[in-house]
Amino acid sequence: MADLKTELGEAVAAAFAAEGVDASLARVTTSDRPDLADFQSNGALAAAKALKANPRDLATRVAARLSGDPRLSGVEVAGPGFINFKVAEATLATRAEAIAGDTVLAGASAVTTPRKVVIDYAGPNVAKPMHVGHLRSSIIGESLKRLFRLRGDTVWGDAHFGDWGFQMGLLIVAVGDEGRADAFLTDGEGPFPDQSPVSLEDLERLYPAAAAQAKEDPAFRDRARKATAELQAGRPGYRALWQHFVAVSRTALEREFGALGVTFDLWNGESDADPRMAEMIAHLEARGLLVQDDGARVVHVAGPGETRKKKLADGSVIEAPSPPPLLVISSEGSAMYGTTDMATIVDRRETIDPDLILYVVDERQAEHFEQVFRAAYLAGYAEKGTLEHLGFGTMNGTDGKPFKTRAGGVLKLHDLITQARDKARARLTEANLGADLSPEEFEATAHKVAIAALKFADLSNSRTTSYVFDLDRFMSFEGKTGPYLLYQVVRIRSLLRRAAEQGAGVSPIAIVESAERDLALTLDAFDQAVSDAYDKRMPHLIAEHAYRLAQSFSKFYAACPVLIAPDDATRGSRLALSKAALDQLVLALDVLGIETPERM
Repeated sequence: MADLKTELGEAVAAAFAAEGVDASLARVTTSDRPDLADFQSNGALAAAKALKANPRDLATRVAARLSGDPRLSGVEVAGPGFINFKVAEATLATRAEAIAGDTVLAGASAVTTPRKVVIDYAGPNVAKPMHVGHLRSSIIGESLKRLFRLRGDTVWGDAHFGDWGFQMGLLIVAVGDEGRADAFLTDGEGPFPDQSPVSLEDLERLYPAAAAQAKEDPAFRDRARKATAELQAGRPGYRALWQHFVAVSRTALEREFGALGVTFDLWNGESDADPRMAEMIAHLEARGLLVQDDGARVVHVAGPGETRKKKLADGSVIEAPSPPPLLVISSEGSAMYGTTDMATIVDRRETIDPDLILYVVDERQAEHFEQVFRAAYLAGYAEKGTLEHLGFGTMNGTDGKPFKTRAGGVLKLHDLITQARDKARARLTEANLGADLSPEEFEATAHKVAIAALKFADLSNSRTTSYVFDLDRFMSFEGKTGPYLLYQVVRIRSLLRRAAEQGAGVSPIAIVESAERDLALTLDAFDQAVSDAYDKRMPHLIAEHAYRLAQSFSKFYAACPVLIAPDDATRGSRLALSKAALDQLVLALDVLGIETPERM
């Protein structure tokens, strides 16, 4: 269903065209002076300049053409040629009724041509516990998956498990050196033990130690590289041991993702692209794209003569290819991250054939994805524009650097969620909320408050910016926070329960008071927020709308008594507005991946 700005924009475009002006200039925006108007159009200024005419005269003629539109209660020209529009109360009421009756999209609109979309996010790794660095990718990716589904796309969320790189070789050697995996290190086809020789705690201990040793001990590093190559070549014992690493790690990952409310349709790992590797490499060779480079094999992805300035360690600046070649096969014969990423594109094309693949990965990986995408386009594995890297900023401490524990280490995601849950319990108790809930309900509510605090704090910031982590501020029930929004949801649900107990129901919506008008206009703005968030891949626009809606309802609730309204019709109208606000707010929060409680 079209929002009021879209409808009004079409009317203004027709009026501009009737004056011989390019209709594309008739852009309508929300008024920056809501005390004067609901919407405005500044197109007369640009149009008059192109026509060498007086902008106010042109604006006056356009306004005259729109003055009889029954959807408007006022059309005025201000300043040098701004056109201000006031929407009629009946128009607002009709739009609010339509939103209230929209049980699926709550006033938003679906795309006209749905697409098949894969969203690659989270990127957990075998043997590495999830930490705060995984939080943004998981939260943003989950929200985008829900947003694209809301608009009608068919979406696959893929965790893209990191299970096939050098860290696997490190683990194989480290486990072997501890004498834990003798049965897996022998030659032959097996059979191999069904019982894992390592626990998650073992992997978390072994991996960082092995990674550190590889930096200091070239012989150990070479053994790990050889083990990686043999694993990828299909050595049976290494494959069996690797499968245990994956299974043990996935159990812990599913626990953390479950606590965050993050789900995946695909748990594909880098290893799932391995069957495509040989054919892909042969294809790259046949196309003349794969070339030798100091013992390795690479794809040159920069265009002819394309250069950029590169700063060297000594401070000097040189001209270098832009971007550098994509390393496909190392000098040891191992496939690299870029290789598996490109093979994954091939695999997704063969199994899903998506119209679009989105990669929600740290902005610091921008060059890597530029290399992979360019190589994929050159090889014909994807059409230009169908691969997008959606980079994001970092979650920082108060020192402005990526968030660390007080001891200076990286905080595990499990520990962060535990801290948030503990803080939520304390805040609920301080605010005297949840006292009437059973212990089980209280715990469930505390968890929802904790996750809402974490997710909204992240998603209320633009994806591309960094933000400072402050759990005390995020957990407040006042201000622009997740807990505040949950409180507003619970407040409206309580209002509707009391109305039902009194036998009061909804009735046709009428817009009379200014607070009713503001709430109706805010409800109408959801469609634009959803559309913009979708087009720009920016979930914070949904978060902004949710906060505005909560504020608008709060003002409405204070200014317009609902249960003690002066008459049944007014009470029913305000109940209908309240329910429409609840449904839209719950949907907006659901798109953000935030679950709402019934009571507090």
